[in-house]
Amino acid sequence: MINEQEIRDKRIAVLLSGGVDSSVVLYELASKGLQPDCFYIKIGPDEDEEWDCSSEEDMEMATAVASRYGCKLEVIDCHKEYWDNVTRYTMEKVRAGQTPNPDVMCNRLIKFGAFDEKKGKEYDLIATGHYAQTEWIDGLKWLTTSPDPVKDQTDFLAQIYDWQLKKALFPIGHYRKGEVREIAEREHLVNAKRKDSQGICFLGKINYNDYLRRYLGEWEGDIIDMETNKVLGKHHGHWFHTIGQRKGLGLGGGPWNVVKKDIEKNILYVIKGYEPIKAHRKEFPFKDFHYLTPEGGKLPKEVTFKIRHTPDYFDGILEQTGEGSYIVHTDRWVQGVAPGQFCVVYDKDFHRCFGSGEITL
Repeated sequence: MINEQEIRDKRIAVLLSGGVDSSVVLYELASKGLQPDCFYIKIGPDEDEEWDCSSEEDMEMATAVASRYGCKLEVIDCHKEYWDNVTRYTMEKVRAGQTPNPDVMCNRLIKFGAFDEKKGKEYDLIATGHYAQTEWIDGLKWLTTSPDPVKDQTDFLAQIYDWQLKKALFPIGHYRKGEVREIAEREHLVNAKRKDSQGICFLGKINYNDYLRRYLGEWEGDIIDMETNKVLGKHHGHWFHTIGQRKGLGLGGGPWNVVKKDIEKNILYVIKGYEPIKAHRKEFPFKDFHYLTPEGGKLPKEVTFKIRHTPDYFDGILEQTGEGSYIVHTDRWVQGVAPGQFCVVYDKDFHRCFGSGEITL
């Protein structure tokens, strides 16, 4: 819910993507008599790319919604910053056999980063369509979860800087997705029935494996049964596969789970079964913990956490091993833990998000 006091007399920029969520953000602000400036961030492929991209349709939708509420819309080109930073981060992690999260870096480096450098400094608040909330507790601003456990996006925001959080405004964070759709249909927004975007934000309709193949190529390697050491088949490069992956291996007699990679030899190790214990962990380390609200003190010992964008939280006990480094212990088996993923840490009620650290194995 929008805090009236927080937005009073503030200069607000709205990031319009062309989707229904950011459009309802603009409606929420306009319904309070505000007329914020709107911006469409261009991060997709160059205009001469041969791949299909949805950016033209996104722009049309964003333009229509901004016009509906009498707001100006400006295109901010962050294409170079995205491909120089987020794409480089993604390729380096994948090449090293890790599991990156480009959307996490997009929020930190582009939506609240490059945009702020180019235009955002002129504004007190930057409003986005994220399913997340903020709460002021004892004079400090905290990132808190959305009531929609499926759509909650605090995990994607857990690497933004504290100064970025202070400028962040999430006007639809208190809604569930169904409620946002209802508002869009009630207000006859042009994109009310538009499907949610899937996959990595900058790819549009580009297939992720095609993207990897273009930048990293192919490298044939063995797929080996970890228990028998038998070669079961071939793959085209370890970067096309992630720890915990069950589909797309092209193996018969499964299901098979990817449980380990030998990066130097380009080998995928798999184990047969739907939930093999060797594909799970009850403890794992993470490093470089990033505090969203650093003034809030150190992490508590008892927490909840998640390692991927799912509704599932795990209870955990933190064991500090160094500055910003921890081992998290849990009573439940966690499937698909992989290096490069972020362990996102919350309080025991999975309400307040403290931040996240990178998993190391």
